[in-house]
This record gives sequence, structure tokens and C-alpha cells, in this order.
Amino acid sequence: MYRDVYYQQHCPVCGRQLQIRVNLLGQRVYCQHCGGGFRALDDQMQLGSGEPSRSAADRADELLRQAALVLQQPDSDDNYG
Repeated sequence: MYRDVYYQQHCPVCGRQLQIRVNLLGQRVYCQHCGGGFRALDDQMQLGSGEPSRSAADRADELLRQAALVLQQPDSDDNYG
């Protein structure tokens, strides 16, 4: 089963915390609340941090690999009951 993978970023216009699909990293997106447009960036892609030579696609691939590892772990809720 395929699940979309999201990360969280605050809208620079209205400040609301948004869930943005990882495959949109590096692209222009629009806030669903205020309509403000901005570039989808995670913390490591922000100006002055991270590795400037890494592309958004490379970072998205890394986040997808990390998400796959998390999804492979047994669900902790299964241990209760």
C-alpha cells in the first residue's frame, strides 16, 4: 500500500503549520488557509543551513527512505491490549 509522506512547515505569510507532501520539496506551494505562496523547504534546506549542493530531489529521496524505515517498524499500539 502506498502512503503519501508529509513533513511540516509553517506558512511564512500567516504562520500556520502545514503538512506538505515530500515530493513537493523545492517547489512553489500555496497555503490552504491564506493563499500565500512560498517554496516548500524543510529545515535542512533553509538558507544558511544544510548542504547547499544537495538538490531538493536528493533531500526528498532521503526523507522517503527514512519514512520507509519508520513504516517497517512494528506498530507500538499492537503491544497494548
